[in-house]
Amino acid sequence: MDNLTHSLVGALLSQAGLKKLTGRATATLVIAANLPDIDAFATLLGTESLAIRRGITHGPIALLVLPVVLWGIMLAWDRWRPAKQEVKPLPLLGLAYLGALTHPALDWLNSYGIRLLEPFSSRWVAADTLFIIDIWLWLILAMTFTLGKLRERRGNRRWFVPARYGLGLILGYIGLNGLITAQAENQGARLVQAQYRIQPELVVANPVPVRFWARNILWRGEGVHGRGDYLFLDGPSVTGRPRDIALDHPVLTAQRDRSDVEAFLFWSRMPFIEERDGRVWLRDQRFDSEMTRDAFRVDLGDTDE
Repeated sequence: MDNLTHSLVGALLSQAGLKKLTGRATATLVIAANLPDIDAFATLLGTESLAIRRGITHGPIALLVLPVVLWGIMLAWDRWRPAKQEVKPLPLLGLAYLGALTHPALDWLNSYGIRLLEPFSSRWVAADTLFIIDIWLWLILAMTFTLGKLRERRGNRRWFVPARYGLGLILGYIGLNGLITAQAENQGARLVQAQYRIQPELVVANPVPVRFWARNILWRGEGVHGRGDYLFLDGPSVTGRPRDIALDHPVLTAQRDRSDVEAFLFWSRMPFIEERDGRVWLRDQRFDSEMTRDAFRVDLGDTDE
């Protein structure tokens, strides 16, 4: 998920009452919730960053070590600039771990995916449940956090209640979206089989911006791929002729040793080859919309190369 979402989740956990445990709780939770994204420097590498992002810094070793590093920094900062509230080391360490663990949990929910067990396994996992920037999630987080802060400033002893309701609403919202995704994938698979007489090997119900009740249906099987749409009340539809996945394309075969090609194929869950305007492109079905197609692709050169 985006870093605003990660930060708001950390802040809401604090406002739900966890900041009563120790001084520096809010700052620790917010920073920890963003901590695994220290791998963002990899974006400077361009396409090669796809083989690095959401990997080692999101895996079990990093999630054991990084909170301890943050904990040490927060304790040192407090010795230099003491907080008004007493800082208790053990509760602060627990909050550092809690905040850090929320990060991979949220990242797993979108279709980009995460290598949850890196470096022990490089397998990508993704729940395809939420769009990477979810305005409804922002709204729940921001409103319940703000309501809690207003109650706190007015001296209400139950200032933590709105944030707790917010956490419950978020879990319910995620659960609803999970059910929508599961239904879209199951119904989409049956429709592909009925309409094209193809048994799909993979069907992904890709979340879309704003319309949490809708999905893009992406499917592949028997050497071809296609797409369609899904609305919660209307069900799935698939349109157009299936297209070749074409990963045996000679232009790709000749360039398999390129670092950007290797990185893209390592990252991609749904790779395919497209020929357009005399050029050959390596793409991923999840990011083949007009909004994202230019950001996730590799130019393999002219069709006659």
